[in-house]
Parts: sequence; C-alpha cells; structure tokens
Amino acid sequence: MRPALTACVAGLLCVPGLAAQQRAISDSDLFAFRWVASPQIAPDGRRAAYVLVTVNAKHDAYETSLWLVATDGLSAPRRITSGPHDAAPRWSPDGSTLAFLRPKDGHTQLYLLSLAGGEAQQLTDLPKGAGPAGWSPDGKTIAFTSTTTPEDLAKQEKPDKKDEPKSDVRVITQAEFRADDEGYVDPGEHGHIWTVPAVLPGDQPAKARQVTSGAFDENAPQWSRDGTRIYFGSDRVIESYYYPPDNNVYSVAAAGGALDTVVDINGPAFGPALAPDGRAIAFRGWINPPATRSYNQSDLFVSRDHRIKNLTAEYDFDMGGAVLGDQAPPRGGEGSSPNIWTADGRGVIVATTEHGRSNLVRFDAQTGARELLTTGDHAVLAYTASADAKSLALTIGDPTHLPDLYVLEVATKGMRQLTHVNDSLFSQLRLVTPEDFWYTSFDGRKVETWIMKPVGFTPGKKYPLILNIHGGPHTAYGYIFFHEMQWMAAKGYVCSIPTRGAAPRTDRSSATSSSTSTPATTTAT
Repeated sequence: MRPALTACVAGLLCVPGLAAQQRAISDSDLFAFRWVASPQIAPDGRRAAYVLVTVNAKHDAYETSLWLVATDGLSAPRRITSGPHDAAPRWSPDGSTLAFLRPKDGHTQLYLLSLAGGEAQQLTDLPKGAGPAGWSPDGKTIAFTSTTTPEDLAKQEKPDKKDEPKSDVRVITQAEFRADDEGYVDPGEHGHIWTVPAVLPGDQPAKARQVTSGAFDENAPQWSRDGTRIYFGSDRVIESYYYPPDNNVYSVAAAGGALDTVVDINGPAFGPALAPDGRAIAFRGWINPPATRSYNQSDLFVSRDHRIKNLTAEYDFDMGGAVLGDQAPPRGGEGSSPNIWTADGRGVIVATTEHGRSNLVRFDAQTGARELLTTGDHAVLAYTASADAKSLALTIGDPTHLPDLYVLEVATKGMRQLTHVNDSLFSQLRLVTPEDFWYTSFDGRKVETWIMKPVGFTPGKKYPLILNIHGGPHTAYGYIFFHEMQWMAAKGYVCSIPTRGAAPRTDRSSATSSSTSTPATTTAT
C-alpha cells in the first residue's frame, strides 16, 4: 500500500529537524479533515467524479461538492459544482452528463450537469425528493426512488389550499419506530421506483412517473440491458424484523405493472448485478440457519436460469468492505461494495474483508476460484467500474491516511493515486502505525489485535494502557484511520485494539458486538 508515498515520507524523516517540526494529532484537527466519497468512474474510464466532504466549523456542519479528475493522473482535480450539499454523482452512458443530488426546499432533488459547460439544472421536483439516479442504457430515462405519494402530489398541484393543522400526537403501532440518523419512521411511507426523462429540462423540472406502489419499499433500481425492465431489491414481509431476513430480487416493466420474482432464497439477497448477457445475476447474501444468530456471514451467489450457486461456500471471510473506523466519509455517501461483472461474464469483482484488510477480489462465476486484484494493509471503502470493467475508481484508506481516490487497471493490477486531499495537514502530524499480533483467547480462539504505541514511545518505559474492545463480528477493527486511537496515542496511551471480527465462521456465527474502553497500566516493549 502506497509504496512511493511511504518511501518519500521515510526519506523526509531522515532530514534533521523535520521530525521535531511535526506535532502530535489533536482533537481539533478533525475540523481540517477532508474526505473523498462516492467514487464514480466514467463509462470510458478516462475520468472519475467524486464527492469532497469538508467541515464548516462556523456552522458546525459538513459541506459536500462534486469534483472531477482525469484517471491518467496527469492533471489536478477540479471542482465542478458549488455545493454546499451536492452528492451522489452518476454518469450518463455516453459520459456527457452527470446526474446528482442537491437539496431544494428541504428535500434532495435530481439535477443534471452537462460536462460541456453551463450550470446544473433541476430535473425533479417531487414533494418528498428523489434518490440517486439509475440511467437507462440508452441514456434517455433515469430511474430513482422516492417516498412521494399521490396525496403529496395533489397538495403540490394546489398550493393555495390551506392544510389543516397537523397534530403533534404520534401513535406508535410498530415495534421498530425509529432509525439511526432518521428519527421517527412513518410506517405509511414507502420508497417506490419512479422514472423521469433524462433531458436537460430548461425552465421547469421534468415530470416524473411512478412505476411501483404498495406497502413495501423498493431499492437500488437498475435497468436490464435492453432497457425494458427495472430490477430492484425488496423485503416484502410486513414488520419483517420479527422474522429471519428475506430480501428478494424482483423486476418490473419500465412502464410499470406486475412484479416478477427473479431471486428468492431462504435468506436475503443484496446488491443484485446483471451479467453482460442478461441471463445471470450476482448477489450477496446467506441462507438462514435453523437457529437465529446475531450475525450471518455473507457469501457471493450467482443465479442463472433460476439455479443458484454459492461461489464462496469454502471462502471463510466476509463479502463487502466491513472494516470499522471512525472516519468514513460523513454526509458524502457511505462505503459501497457493488458486485461487478467482468465484460466477458466469466468473473465477478467484489470487495472482501480478511483479517482487518479489505481488498478487491475477482471470483470465477462458475468455479468460485478467486484472484486478488488489490493487496495491502488498507481498506477499500467504495468503488465503481468503467463500462468494460477494465478500470475501477476506488477509495482506499489505511491507519495513517484518510481515504483518497485511486484508479485500478484490472488487467495489470496497477493502481494510481488521483487525489491527495489531506497531504498538507498530515505532513505536519506524527502519526502512529498500528502493530498487528494474534493471541489465544479464553476459549482457545485466535484473536487479532493491534497495538498503537504513544508518540515518542520509549521501550521499557511504563505507559497507561487503554483496552478498546470490539467484540465483532458485525464489523471488525482493522487497517483504517482511527482519529480516536491516534488521539489517545498522542496523549501518551498505549492502545490495545482486539477484534473477533476476523475469526472463523463457526465463531462469527454466534458472537456479539461490544465496544468498551478500559484504562490500565502496562510496560510496553
């Protein structure tokens, strides 16, 4: 990971006085952090768009804007939207236009930005807003999700009608009535699929059309190769939290109508991806065990002609990037691990997590044979592929670097760094690299642990110890930046960071997650 940068830093540290000029990290450095999120490579692989997240300390808020950079690495990134809350860029199939989300009157709406020049134009104007864009193959239509209802539209069309005062009494009728970062959940509100013409609208937003309806949510719409159908995931069980997870994959005609069940297993199916020939679907998930577990390890499946094969039954690690840190891009799009088919349909590329490291792996779609595309003590947070899947844009972070944008050439496995958004700040800091070791727990299991020694550590000297436990296995500590841990090390503590998240399948199936910090004293060497 970062061999050129590591060598450069090592050389600089040999310069007399440079280490003395560096300082330990502080709590307030968080205000100067910058995060790269939502990497989106262009269909031809020549450019990548991304979201840059910064802190507005005056207003105690995060701000986001869209940026563009050439993947040859020969030119600096340039800002292409004004922000302050632009997100979720998505390329049109011909690479001429970006659809993205921008707040308007309290809800996010879809906007279109022509890369030939000009200002972004608002595409949707739905009362409850719109989700990220899914472009049709011909670039003429965009699918998205929205919780807008016919009643909302009726009120929007008659703005002069005065609404009756709304009661502040809330009647709770479901066991799960709140969600993280969302507050109270409206049980009558459901995300459905809509479509809208993908043309620059001019003076007025375009008219969107609802495709699905009913008492369940649909998510992550994507188009069939011929543009006639839309595929999506959905959990169609009332109050499904009472039952084992059972998300299925469905399809619907682009004009609407009855749903076809495409994938239905005794368990959830996540991240469906259509093969190039349109006859197979790759997805992640698991078969529900007889007894309920707190966590189930996901596998990679391929469904072809309704015959489903588990490609990773013998691979005892998680599908998807699941390394836990405290510096995932805030408000800029969380990590995402799409399943990506190779152009010939013979392989599926996906991130996996092994022993605190997240890397990209190509799995043979028939045999499950795997090939590492990236290696290193780092975490792949998010990625997308060009139309031919020969190039990928990805964000990668490690224990001493916040995530930056890279491009991966799949054929050669060559990786090139495209952004350096925190280099100026981090060159001033003395950061600590964790040391990895394993120990045997009380029950004979092997537990992976990291030790972060204080800045200016002296062997043989006694230091206070903070034991920061993550029991796993829902996520795992690992090779990713932890401001919390770096700050503790800067304050003179030895940090011990064990995790059972990298343990074998038999252990992970029943472990529970916990996180505590316990001060002690140790003599570190």
